[in-house]
Amino acid sequence: MSRTPVYFVSHGGPSTMYEKDHPVFPKLEEIGREITQKVKPSAIVVFSAHWQAERPNTIEVNVSENEPLLYDFYGFPKHYYMEKFPNKGSPQLARRVMQLLGEAGIQAVPEERGLDHGVFVPFKIMFSPEKKPLSIPIVQVSLFDDDTDAAAHIKLGKAVQKLREENVQVIVSGMAVHNLRDLWMTRATGQTMPYSVSFDAAMKEAVESKPGDDRNKAMEGLLRRPDSRKAHPSFEHLLPIHVGVGVAGNDTGRQLWTLPEGSAQSGYS
Repeated sequence: MSRTPVYFVSHGGPSTMYEKDHPVFPKLEEIGREITQKVKPSAIVVFSAHWQAERPNTIEVNVSENEPLLYDFYGFPKHYYMEKFPNKGSPQLARRVMQLLGEAGIQAVPEERGLDHGVFVPFKIMFSPEKKPLSIPIVQVSLFDDDTDAAAHIKLGKAVQKLREENVQVIVSGMAVHNLRDLWMTRATGQTMPYSVSFDAAMKEAVESKPGDDRNKAMEGLLRRPDSRKAHPSFEHLLPIHVGVGVAGNDTGRQLWTLPEGSAQSGYS
């Protein structure tokens, strides 16, 4: 494999770590095995919905070698906040990311930060640290602060395309559909919201459209759909897939798996 593939994963909530009977669990395990056994990258660069830069028009890159976990969720049982995911960072790779961003005209600054749950929740399932700790470094990179600029996030991904030729695995973590305001209602009724199905179908069509300008325009158009603000009251959980489209460049996109659940949608591309 001359270039590493690009994966978009819907990370779900913290409870995903414990729901082994949920169909998403074996799918994440499958993707993890593909990465560790077939791709065999030397490092991982990850973009998560849960890190938006504090500075405008700027990307923040984690340069820390020791990355504690950020338990950035509330109201869960005590043991959720005791979860571990052994990992290490790479200041050298972080500097390489910043170099590529600078060459693309994107301002980047170093930051010391832990891994948020948009990273460690799916990664705990994908890479089974209890069985064999992940031995390669992980560098997390932020999104822009503006969650309405799809084109900027596609450009962000495009800027780090070269990492794929350097045996670095790029993973983008968000949600295909993410409406927490409707979540409790749908949990009580078991209802799947219509926008969960319609928006996911539109995202699949956009991701699988012809690479290049056609796909970029289709991806940007997702934010303007009539159901977009129902599917995503704010767009930070959608924009990681725009980063992924930028990283993918001229590669064809493919939806690997999807599942509508209430006001959320798990999708993997």
